Amino acid sequence: MATEKATFGAGCFWGVEAAFRQVPGVTATAVGYMGGDMKNPTYRDVCTDQTGHAEVVEVTFDPEKVSYTNILKVFWENHDPTQFNRQGPDYGKQYRTAIFFHSPEQEAAARASKEALDKSGTYKRKIVTEITPASEFWRAEDYHQQYLEKRGMASCHIK
Repeated sequence: MATEKATFGAGCFWGVEAAFRQVPGVTATAVGYMGGDMKNPTYRDVCTDQTGHAEVVEVTFDPEKVSYTNILKVFWENHDPTQFNRQGPDYGKQYRTAIFFHSPEQEAAARASKEALDKSGTYKRKIVTEITPASEFWRAEDYHQQYLEKRGMASCHIK
């Protein structure tokens, strides 16, 4: 089975990861940090809002079972892409809305979906989601992985 990766920042990674884990065709998820300057950042480092990293979910999926377009749909539906450097009560650059693409095809699909959603009138404000090349993924500490599942929680506020 050939899989692909997709990486998204959509606020606190716990709820975002839980949403992606429900998608048929998603074979694995991991929460971590991407898009900053520090090597091997910790949660404490990222929470200072000084490293430039976003809290992200790395999604591994089988493109024969779920398309990248459908993965993007889950991303858009599970957060507010009009909030700059925040989601709900969480604020700071680490909570920004971001798509980190892994291929030219992912970049094109991400840009097209953002443009279509912006033109749809779904949101009163402009979408501020950044679309940038994926950089090194720094896996978060083990206690953050599948955080909600470990605590018997189905979801948390992500939108």
